[in-house]
Amino acid sequence: MDNKIKDKWNKKYLESKHIQSEPSEILKNYYLLAKRGKALDVACGTGRNAIFLANKGFYVDAVDISDVAIDILKNNNEKNINAIVADLDNYNFEENNYELVVNINFLNREIINSLKKAIKPNGIIIFETFLISEKRKNKQFYLEENELLRMFLDFRIIFYEEKYISQDEPKAYLVAKKKC
Repeated sequence: MDNKIKDKWNKKYLESKHIQSEPSEILKNYYLLAKRGKALDVACGTGRNAIFLANKGFYVDAVDISDVAIDILKNNNEKNINAIVADLDNYNFEENNYELVVNINFLNREIINSLKKAIKPNGIIIFETFLISEKRKNKQFYLEENELLRMFLDFRIIFYEEKYISQDEPKAYLVAKKKC
């Protein structure tokens, strides 16, 4: 596990600056497209999206590198959440395991193919993350224009949008269905 990254996120969660309680808007708008069953919340943080899905009848694997964030999530005592501390660079995603995969505000291009394989046929992926901008210039962590769309052209695209959420902060949004 990359302790430098883990320490960085643990510090942020200890300072409570990155704790959100409301689920992502795109998740609220599109989760109904997925059959109830298993869901995966990638880089779940303190679990705002995992808790939302558990309350909607999903059994959720919620994975994050921060043990501080996972401890906060576990304190919610949600029965339908399997909270997992793991470095996603080394995490083994079981193939054809999830009806729904949620990836919000996180980008790791190296795991995209594993995420695709983890989705069951006709399963749904909901993805939201930041684009490169004047404020965010590191290509490793931010998407190019239309890059997210191109990553999922082998899926049925249900929704795709790139927009500015503030003056200097663009994001990409995708909802796609895995073809049989």
